Amino acid sequence: MKKVMIGNHAVSWGVLRSRVEVISAYPITPQTQIVEALSDMVADGSLPAQYIKVESEHSAMAACIGGSIAGTRTFTATSAQGLALMHEMLHWAAGGRLPVVMANVNRAMAPGWTIWTDQNDSLSQRDTGWIQLYCETNQEVFDTTVQAFKLAETVDLPVMLVLDAFFLSHTSEPVDVTEQEDVDRFLPQRDATFKMDTSDPHAFGALVRPDAYTEMRWQQQEAMHEARDVFRQVEDVWEAITGRRYGAVEAYRTEDADLLLVTSGTITSTARTVVDERRAGGEKVGLLKVKMFRPFPTEELRGHLGGVDRVAVLDRNISPGHGGIFAEEIRSALYDVPPEDRPNLFGYVLGLGGRDVTPTVISDIIDNCRSTARPEREDLWVGVEL
Repeated sequence: MKKVMIGNHAVSWGVLRSRVEVISAYPITPQTQIVEALSDMVADGSLPAQYIKVESEHSAMAACIGGSIAGTRTFTATSAQGLALMHEMLHWAAGGRLPVVMANVNRAMAPGWTIWTDQNDSLSQRDTGWIQLYCETNQEVFDTTVQAFKLAETVDLPVMLVLDAFFLSHTSEPVDVTEQEDVDRFLPQRDATFKMDTSDPHAFGALVRPDAYTEMRWQQQEAMHEARDVFRQVEDVWEAITGRRYGAVEAYRTEDADLLLVTSGTITSTARTVVDERRAGGEKVGLLKVKMFRPFPTEELRGHLGGVDRVAVLDRNISPGHGGIFAEEIRSALYDVPPEDRPNLFGYVLGLGGRDVTPTVISDIIDNCRSTARPEREDLWVGVEL
């Protein structure tokens, strides 16, 4: 079934098809339409779920944690300051090995007060133990929402699916909504190994002594490692049903490339156009789209970037005092690559607070990357006007 819908509603339809049982809702621009549409679905009976109206984002995640401990499939959505308010609870969900799924609509952090996009809200939660998946299109948003529940419930870790504010959240695109019976085959009802059950009591969230805490973190880390292979398996099954897959890392026209752009989110679509234009002009330019940020796809990136002359990482984010966050992570991933195969990496910071990243901007970055022997600093800021 094809429908034209905004990215926020692509999330809502993914939640509907996934037969979520508990939804906790607190409105914040630009994600509010996700939970608004879900409230309509619950009200008209098309989604028989418990819809919980909470007083804050902190409470929203607390409600999801409770629902997940009870063995239900749970969902919430947020953005920016709302995600920051959840920070404590994100650790509880991940440390408790609870397969909560949350949509985060990327919105720049205040101050200055803003509702437009960049990735700092989600990336600032990178160490909380959540799997993070970044989406390029509304179709990918729908597919990733359904896939997120399968992934989360297989490895018992929470998943955050991420989409750009306004460029996806409020922009309409055609979406192929997979039929319910196909999703049901892909994603059966959750069967929690441990859950709150009066006939089989367990304790949750109890004090853990030093002689056991490290082992809990080790198990969590092993589950993160496992998630890489599980995600490939999830995509194998989804592709067999729908014909669609995305990959933790997607390579585009990388054959024989001597310069690769590395992107995530909607900047990727613009970069594809620029790569096509440059290829038509005879330039050996390619593109890598990073979808999975946690766990980080280190081996895939090494395989694609090793031996390439130059790499331009386009970061719609900034770690103050260091540089673009994807560039930081990729530099770390390439540390063990032999020096003769290690690319010259240029880290560009751009598009913060929703500023447009146009084909001209990306084309200028390619020219800059080619014209300079080495980057003059780790964070190369694009378009700053002082």
